[in-house]
Amino acid sequence: MITARPQKRQPKQPTKNRLRNIALYYLERFESSEDMLRQVLQRRIDKYAFANKDYDPEQAFLWAEEVIDECIKKNFINNERFAELKIKDYLKAGKPRRYIEQKMRQKGIDDKITAKFFEETEYSEDDAAFNFAQKKRIGCFRPDEEQRKENRQKDMGTLLRAGFDYEAVLKVLDAETGDN
Repeated sequence: MITARPQKRQPKQPTKNRLRNIALYYLERFESSEDMLRQVLQRRIDKYAFANKDYDPEQAFLWAEEVIDECIKKNFINNERFAELKIKDYLKAGKPRRYIEQKMRQKGIDDKITAKFFEETEYSEDDAAFNFAQKKRIGCFRPDEEQRKENRQKDMGTLLRAGFDYEAVLKVLDAETGDN
């Protein structure tokens, strides 16, 4: 017996009020940058415009900008707060500065905000590399000397691909024990 596929729901036409509700629901669940919220709203508008070829999305894009401005005025969106939270998470995960800067650019955060955060915190590429190596159990954090020698090239590649500079990678690989 063949069963029919369930029909996909048609997207609802974007109105200013509907876009505001979408934005508030999204911000209720996630901390967001201005650019990320803009992408969420634009995806919704684009989805409706794709399903309804006669629809002109220009007015909806203007409404989306108004909703974003409202959210900024009410401090629901704050790029500096978002950047600080994300950067702290990345640092705890042992991510290198280059990786963090790239991620912040992808999320629409200005380079000045990211640079300001790094100036205000005590960031050490070496400490981040040791933290990353410890989490991955590579380099000087491998259990015995024989494994360290066998996997030196592999560990070097892992650290370099993660975005650490060469000097920090060598410090992790050449350290005697897991204590930096």
